Amino acid sequence: MIVRSRPRFRDILFAVRGSILPRIWLHLVSIALVSVFAVLAAWEHPGIFARMSAIPFTLVGIALSVFMSFRNSACYDRWWEGRKLLGDMVITCRSIARQVSTLDNADKIIILHGLCGFSAGLVAHLRNEDERQAIKSWCDVGSASHAPNPTNAVLDYVGRHCLLLMNENKINPIHYSVIEEQLSKLSNVQGGCERIASTPVPYAYSLLLHRTALIFCVTLPFALAGSLNWWTLLPVLLVAYTFFGLDALGHELEGPFGLEPNALPLNALRRTVEREMLASLGLKDIPPLIEPQGNVLT
Repeated sequence: MIVRSRPRFRDILFAVRGSILPRIWLHLVSIALVSVFAVLAAWEHPGIFARMSAIPFTLVGIALSVFMSFRNSACYDRWWEGRKLLGDMVITCRSIARQVSTLDNADKIIILHGLCGFSAGLVAHLRNEDERQAIKSWCDVGSASHAPNPTNAVLDYVGRHCLLLMNENKINPIHYSVIEEQLSKLSNVQGGCERIASTPVPYAYSLLLHRTALIFCVTLPFALAGSLNWWTLLPVLLVAYTFFGLDALGHELEGPFGLEPNALPLNALRRTVEREMLASLGLKDIPPLIEPQGNVLT
């Protein structure tokens, strides 16, 4: 996730890090070359593009802008929902840590380490990393090594341990039901994240937008070259930067759990859970917060 203050005038003009420019510069170079070709063709053969009017491009550009705004809104909704779900994970883990604060230290370790294992497993699962290894670094859950969903197996393990505590009269049934409700919230968080990760924006929807934006930006120079000459480069590159930039930004927001600069900071949120669970166990030597590197928080 990009972590920067509000851009100043100098940043607007010169900032590259944190912008979408590194992803689309090849597109802009290609459109610039097409524009140069169109200008040279109009220069060599005056009137060759005389019958090409800019009016159809105005109408198509408006329609394309509206279409792109709807797509980007849908992609941002996915990003923001993912952020809310991960925020709920942090809040729920804090609640469970508070609810088990009166238990014996051995029981607290099993439960709170299990929550750390859940958060680590969920992050690894969403990023297609080694889920079992991430969980194993916090808790050795035998069933998780063979379960089809190891992260959910960690919640099952914590839930069974809480049930055992109730049967041993270490917690009462009401206390157990409160903890079980929080574990169900964590299960809902995992299910919601998996739904976002496994259901992309429809391919045909994105493909239509990519093709329309590309055709529009490639043909626009030929409509302007006859009247603007070398000034054609200015409006064409501005339009191309806007359309290709919004398209690339929407693509990054579409996958909120990936490794793109604008993806959610899963590692930082996982570290927040780990720090607070370890602090609840009374430990002083806890891992540091993950800081942004080059204005990007992972």
